[in-house]
Amino acid sequence: MIKKSKRQQVINLVRARPIVRPKDLTEQELSKDYLYILAKEGVIDRVGRGLYQWPGKDMGRHQSLVEIGKLVPKGVVALLSALNYHNITTQNPHQIWLAIDRKSWRPEIYYPPVRFVTMSSVTLHAGVEVHSLDGVSVNVFCLAKTVADCFKYRNKVGLDVALEALREGWAGHRFTMDELYRYADICRVRKVMQPYIESLV
Repeated sequence: MIKKSKRQQVINLVRARPIVRPKDLTEQELSKDYLYILAKEGVIDRVGRGLYQWPGKDMGRHQSLVEIGKLVPKGVVALLSALNYHNITTQNPHQIWLAIDRKSWRPEIYYPPVRFVTMSSVTLHAGVEVHSLDGVSVNVFCLAKTVADCFKYRNKVGLDVALEALREGWAGHRFTMDELYRYADICRVRKVMQPYIESLV
């Protein structure tokens, strides 16, 4: 049995945070076994491998991003998921598109569903914004970098998606021409993007 004082500490922690991982308990000098026991008792929910939350907690539309921010803190939300975050696309991807360093180990994640995209160190660190979602830091590419990425990975996401993102972002004054060309150069897609960019003005 869990001692009541420790039990309540764990319950309070899970209530206060959107997502709790075992290491969150060790940082508080609490045994990670408490999470397993409370989940088995039905007091808290296990929502993924090593991810626990208070039952019925409404995380909103960014719940999966919060969870992935915990699981892969160095990953960057990219492509369709980044467009969705920036409210540019009408598509709601059923997977989280996550960029990681091509030399790094690819973690095994069972939930939420993730589609990894590998990038060089230079492109991975360009245009990254850090957003706090329910107290969790989540890396998301800025919109101009995401547009350039969509052109680079147009065979994966579709040219129509890249064009829609470019037109909507420009019409909404979400980036400048200089930003577009900067990230087009970093992603090495300037020649591909140039005719489409020129058609905007």
